Amino acid sequence: MNLRPQHTSLLVGLACLAMPLLSNAQTKPPIATYWMSAETSSGMNMTGGAPSMTDMASLMLGGGMNSTSKHLLLQLGSQQSSSDEPSADHTIPSSMNMGSSLPLRTPRKAPVVKEKHQEDVPDNYEKPKGRLLLFWGCGAQAGAGQPVIIDFAKVASGQSWPSGIFSRRVSTQMGPAYGRSKTYGDWPNEKDSTRVPNESSLRGEHVIKGNYSPDIRFNLDTTDYLAPLDISMSKQASGALNVSWKSINNATGYFANVMGSNQAGSDMVWWVSANGKEFGEALFNYIAPSEVAKLIKDKVVLPPSTTECAVPKEVMAAAPNAMLRMIAYGDEANFANPPRPKDPKAAWNPEWVAKVRVKATAMQPIMEGESGGRGGRSSSDSTPSVGGAIKSLFGF
Repeated sequence: MNLRPQHTSLLVGLACLAMPLLSNAQTKPPIATYWMSAETSSGMNMTGGAPSMTDMASLMLGGGMNSTSKHLLLQLGSQQSSSDEPSADHTIPSSMNMGSSLPLRTPRKAPVVKEKHQEDVPDNYEKPKGRLLLFWGCGAQAGAGQPVIIDFAKVASGQSWPSGIFSRRVSTQMGPAYGRSKTYGDWPNEKDSTRVPNESSLRGEHVIKGNYSPDIRFNLDTTDYLAPLDISMSKQASGALNVSWKSINNATGYFANVMGSNQAGSDMVWWVSANGKEFGEALFNYIAPSEVAKLIKDKVVLPPSTTECAVPKEVMAAAPNAMLRMIAYGDEANFANPPRPKDPKAAWNPEWVAKVRVKATAMQPIMEGESGGRGGRSSSDSTPSVGGAIKSLFGF
């Protein structure tokens, strides 16, 4: 049982946490809420839980994982409705290199979510087998009490989950979405899904106009896409893997995760850079700077001054071929009309609010014999095994 895409999904599903709504100090909700979410991703591009064919070909030929791309999500929610077909556009600055505007479109119908029933289970369904080994903390050696082992067969037979796996809830943000607003529009959409150029910048004046919301206008002078995560990996004599990266300006903190499997595929391995059992997938979402500061204080997130972290030798021994995921949290910009009063007791009834948030993410394979590669690239003496390692990792 190798770490195929379905196994990755299982690990992610096991790690998911509830996402509570953040408290709101407003006297009443604004008419319109607008969010811009900008991500810089690097390394392996994942399609359907597996690496793209381009990345596969590059790895098998000895190439590296140096691809970088930028992504943008625009979301407009309004408490007003339109007498005509809902329409809205975001006029963008020339620095974005994407034309003059981006069309926000309202989905024609809400996505249909089919409820799972017992009769939906396939006839050939098998209960999960094998084990999940959980590790945490940066260091050459795993700390006391590691790993926590979850035997899927025993859990399927009724054994309770180990206590303390999720030691805290992470406050994540919940913005505009279809179904949470009277009228909603977003980009990219079926009408326009223009690729974001790598040279794109968010800086400049932004204007959002629609027939179901008040005009929204704000200027970005310091908030922009984060630089990509530039990661190097080197194997230590002890067997631990040293992961280092270049410091990113305006990053508020970092978090890393390794997931993989043993050669036989009977054990799945999960490691996080936190100093405790923090396996929540919420840590790979956009997180507000104030929450990141709390997570740093609790030693869940690495401070922005950190530029390296060792993956314990026990993790590498248990999963010689694995995948590294990493996130750099970014700052955010918030706007409102009228602005929030300085006096917390003063009434505040904004017409609209807007949020711009950024993050940088990376995903790249860790090859057996990794020694000094940058961006996921193995050294020359391990290059011939790259194709086999990827095939083993994803079950191709």
